[in-house]
Amino acid sequence: MNTTQYIINDILPFDLKTHMREIQAAFSQLTYSHIPVKKNGRFLGCISETDAHCFEGKKTLGDYEYAIEPFYVREQTNWLDILEAFALKSSNIMPVLNATNDYIGYYELSDIMNLFNNTPFLNEAGGIIVVEKGLRDYSFSEICQIVESNDAKILGVFISKIEDDMVQATIKIGHTGMNSIVQTFRRYSYNVVSSHEEDKWLEDLKDRSNYLDKYLNM
Repeated sequence: MNTTQYIINDILPFDLKTHMREIQAAFSQLTYSHIPVKKNGRFLGCISETDAHCFEGKKTLGDYEYAIEPFYVREQTNWLDILEAFALKSSNIMPVLNATNDYIGYYELSDIMNLFNNTPFLNEAGGIIVVEKGLRDYSFSEICQIVESNDAKILGVFISKIEDDMVQATIKIGHTGMNSIVQTFRRYSYNVVSSHEEDKWLEDLKDRSNYLDKYLNM
């Protein structure tokens, strides 16, 4: 997936000699969380809006060089890695450098998110199953085998949570009649976290619980 067409270059990095009041004024006109910064003509990092408004306007950016965050992606970075960089840095702007470390522009978070929105995982019709298993016990190949053995196609799968040695996998499947898939996951000792209206196993449990309640209340 080509992301270079989304590189924007209408903001040039501010020099360390720039007064903070100019940086603050720029943030007031923009909706970005960060602004790129250069030192001696070379990209240095980014200054955040939060920090910029805390600093004295009469001082220069160089007086606060310690607050500059050195994050960026490369021109050929994969779109998923770009999305990860946005998440790690809590930024809505991501500077882009070429192979010789020259600043060539930036990505906006909304543009990269739109790439994700256009993947089959989100825009194709289907159903979602969230399963859980031990960190050492789960297997992507097993998850795929379970789905495909029930004559279904996987549109996407990713690890959505890791906590206390347990892994949650979110699976997008190309049809909504998923009862047989859900039951197969249980037979393979996966805990099905998501709820499904057609889940006959849960319906049976509910029926048994209702029967037990009636028996105990006799």
